[in-house]
Amino acid sequence: MKLLRFGRDFEPDQKVILRDYLAIERTRLANERTLLSYIRSSLYLLLGSLALYQIKEFPNFKYLTVVGLAFSGLFFIIGIYRFSMLKRSLKRLYYMADGK
Repeated sequence: MKLLRFGRDFEPDQKVILRDYLAIERTRLANERTLLSYIRSSLYLLLGSLALYQIKEFPNFKYLTVVGLAFSGLFFIIGIYRFSMLKRSLKRLYYMADGK
């Protein structure tokens, strides 16, 4: 899973000034923070869905459980997709790849 590796995996271009480089670093860190937020939301939905599944008195909650599980998976997939797209965009626009 080389695509989801955290940290700096590329070197800054020499033409980028310090102010721009620091702005790029802030954007990269915000991207990682957003991915973790998506994962946290996905896990909360998963736990909530499992808790609703455990309630035996209300059989109609089974549908709500399925919807919660679907949204949990959807949040997780969207988070990884957005993370990878922004990381690829930052790499393409502002950085030179290592040895490429």
